[in-house]
Amino acid sequence: MEKNVRTILGLAASHVVNDIYSPVLPAILPLLILQNGYSYFLAGLLVTAHQLTSSFTQPIVGWLYDTDRLTIPIPVAIFFSSFFMAFIGLVTSNYILTMMFAIGAALGHAFFHPGALGLVGRLAKGEHRGKLTSLFVIGGNLGFAIGPLLVGVTVSLYGIDGLYILFIPGFLMIVTLLKVLPRNFTKTGGVDEKSAGGNAEVGTGAGTDAAGEAAENKFPYKAVSYLVAGTAFRSWVIYGCIAYLPTYFTQNGMEYGLANFLTSLMLFFGVAGQFIGASLSDKYGRKEYSIFGVACAIPPFLVFISTSGIVSIIALMIFGYFIWTTFSVTVAMSHEMAPKGTGMVSGLILGFAVGSGGLGVALTGYIADMTNVLFGITSLIVPIIIALIFFILVPYPYKTFRVKKEKNAE
Repeated sequence: MEKNVRTILGLAASHVVNDIYSPVLPAILPLLILQNGYSYFLAGLLVTAHQLTSSFTQPIVGWLYDTDRLTIPIPVAIFFSSFFMAFIGLVTSNYILTMMFAIGAALGHAFFHPGALGLVGRLAKGEHRGKLTSLFVIGGNLGFAIGPLLVGVTVSLYGIDGLYILFIPGFLMIVTLLKVLPRNFTKTGGVDEKSAGGNAEVGTGAGTDAAGEAAENKFPYKAVSYLVAGTAFRSWVIYGCIAYLPTYFTQNGMEYGLANFLTSLMLFFGVAGQFIGASLSDKYGRKEYSIFGVACAIPPFLVFISTSGIVSIIALMIFGYFIWTTFSVTVAMSHEMAPKGTGMVSGLILGFAVGSGGLGVALTGYIADMTNVLFGITSLIVPIIIALIFFILVPYPYKTFRVKKEKNAE
């Protein structure tokens, strides 16, 4: 078990670096809009293309991972992610090239996530599955939170052309992985299960034994579909905020670096929320906490859009905490629903669902074009509510209610 944890931590470290590059594109949207004259729609379309490419590719990569039909080493995946995003600043004068670089980076994320998270799903076992899964997921979200901050500092010092400096952490991680990965490194997401130091046995986790379809080794299409739908709408909210909050702040007189810092700070609160949420879900239930977290995100969001100053900023941080606190919880839910298809469901959750949520970024941009950027952000209340409804509808057992029922029966 200890070796499994070390392997998961190693994968989490590579996840940090890989996902540093994921929010680069949203972070530079204000510059593309102001300096290059992109409309909100065209700027949002770049994010949408990035997300859709990743979303449609990841489930395929996940299925190939589950069936042992594909070998894409992690260093290759990180190279795609880091190279295309670090050097995108050199091609922003050409919209088509910018789009191609966005798509190239998306392929890197598609190559990385399904296999890496699939292996984590096989190694994270027992009653602490939520906490162990959160270590890997939080690694990526920590990188996602650091990304806008690095972009803000780099662009403030060297301009958008200076983004190539961001290739350094990717290059260093690639070199490190090439030196430390074992020779029998075959899986898309890392070493095979034997060399990882543990077996591939999947733990029962909270609620797995109660999910009849999973117990019968059938892929739970209905349950996963509801979960993916809820994740997609939640992703729309998250990416919509990341894409347009810096623009909203800068339009209200805030410096570009500070605008990206506040966006990163919101994401850091979300990272903290994920670890706490995953631990609580181990104890009280995945579905319970998923509903609780999204519901609790609504009040601070309303406070943020209706106030200004320090109150608005505090509300934004609380909103960031709650809207992201359910992310690793729903990933653990998907692994418990389909223990024999962790690569596939990982691709669906981190790929298809997140990418589909990226579609909403373009729609939010269109709304902002027709009205203003604040109204575009305000419209995100709709996908928040829809995400909550889907999480309620997921046919997944309530752990807390079941435990109480069993105690009463005794």
